[in-house]
Amino acid sequence: MSDISTRIRNAQKRINDGRRQVTSQLGSIQQRVSSSKFGEQVGTAQAKVAGAVPAALRGGNLSRTQKLQLAGIGSVSAAVLACGIAIPATSGSSSASQSVTASEPAAYSSLTGGNAQAKELHASITNQQAGASEQAKAAEAKIKAAEAKTKATKDRATKQAASRNAERKAVKSYPNNLDGWIRESLDIMKAKGIPGSYEGLHRNIMRESSGNTRAINLWDINAQNGIPSKGLLQVIQPTFDHWHVEGTSHDIYDPVANITAAANYAAERYGSMDNVNSAY
Repeated sequence: MSDISTRIRNAQKRINDGRRQVTSQLGSIQQRVSSSKFGEQVGTAQAKVAGAVPAALRGGNLSRTQKLQLAGIGSVSAAVLACGIAIPATSGSSSASQSVTASEPAAYSSLTGGNAQAKELHASITNQQAGASEQAKAAEAKIKAAEAKTKATKDRATKQAASRNAERKAVKSYPNNLDGWIRESLDIMKAKGIPGSYEGLHRNIMRESSGNTRAINLWDINAQNGIPSKGLLQVIQPTFDHWHVEGTSHDIYDPVANITAAANYAAERYGSMDNVNSAY
């Protein structure tokens, strides 16, 4: 960027130097016009312009300063002719006038060339600044997108953690005793739509097993048939297997599984364990 700025400043300086030269030479010509040797000096100037400017421009090896100097000469001559100054009608004056007129476009082109280069450099800088601005905006957009993605990921992880905590808190704990077993079984029965009450379950458990999870009947008809009643609510294995409730243990001696399977069977046969008041 600093190299481009330097080039612009140098181009502007050369343009300003050329303009100062033109102004200086124009003043000098005006002084000469006002002198007594007006015709001779103008003719000489025109001849020099006619001979020097085209030849120099055809050389092709001029520096920018030299081109600006030639541009100054051509511009002065053009200014003299534009003011309508009379030129002596000599054989050389016509060709000189034509030469000055012919050199004018080249001189003007030299002056405007600097301006064109400055404009081109300015346009290049403007384009680079616009490109840099677009790149900055794109980078900023990427950063914002990354931040938004990070935030979304963090929020999702936070919600998942909160959900897991809520699930852990939602898991109800029960004491490992008859009261806890009945209450846990009642919650499972409620979720599965199996009717029954704490009182009905507790009453039948106390009659059947006195709360002994390992109780087994070895004397009734079921025992005689080789399928003794077992557990808190004294159910036989086929009944337990058939009315087993999903989510509970498959062990017939498991207190919650035994209560829930027996209550499921009683609900089908008696409407509810609450309606059972004797062996069932």
